[in-house]
Amino acid sequence: MIFYFSGTGNSLFVAEKIAQHHNERLVSIAAEMNNEEHRFEYHLDEDEIVGFVYPVHSWKAPQMVMDFIAKLKPDNYKKHYIFSVCTCGDDEGYTTPVLEKALKDKGLTLNSGFTMPMPNNYIFAFDIDSVETQQEKLKNADRLLVEINSVIDQRQDGVFKLRRGRLPYIKTYIINPLFQRYAMNTKKFYATDDCTICGLCAEVCNTKNIIVKDKPAWGKHCTQCLACIHRCPARAVQYGKSTLKKGRYVHPIIK
Repeated sequence: MIFYFSGTGNSLFVAEKIAQHHNERLVSIAAEMNNEEHRFEYHLDEDEIVGFVYPVHSWKAPQMVMDFIAKLKPDNYKKHYIFSVCTCGDDEGYTTPVLEKALKDKGLTLNSGFTMPMPNNYIFAFDIDSVETQQEKLKNADRLLVEINSVIDQRQDGVFKLRRGRLPYIKTYIINPLFQRYAMNTKKFYATDDCTICGLCAEVCNTKNIIVKDKPAWGKHCTQCLACIHRCPARAVQYGKSTLKKGRYVHPIIK
């Protein structure tokens, strides 16, 4: 069973490739969290693996992923192989160790973990990668997926191939709390007159935070996945002035 969270398709691509290789089920964390009647109990077959695939948001897993793990009722998971893959533009800081501790608090052991560099999409702070850089990252991702699937096939324990980058402690334990406190504000989101009121932004919102009437309107709940911005077919969704001249990115699997 592969639990995944994705905004612009990077983590979805990785999760799908791993699921296909191992003939595993895909479970959307966002869909589960938005299901008010869900009990967060999952039956696993005898040799089934458990994977968590998600993007890095300011050097930590998205809060929705952390909240999902906190809600899990993994009574029968302890005998199963557990791994994680976090996708990021460059490095992960201490993202994986934080997730590992959250699993440990549930009585679970993370057997292996990987950092997967993918095309950047956080255009609030940066622009998207060049086409050449995107292509290079996607090719490298294909190679790394072969390695990850091999590790999982063999149920190798203690394999952690992580890109922590410089100053990982500061990034995860100082910058991320500031990000959580100040960067989740949705007041700067708006749609320009190019908006066609197609409703796609509301459809892809991981927190079901957008209501479309005359134009899209954002509520207070946001994970900063930026799906609404990148997947708008008219490039009408903006965030203040910071995104007006920035590019847009979605993984090629997104139709």
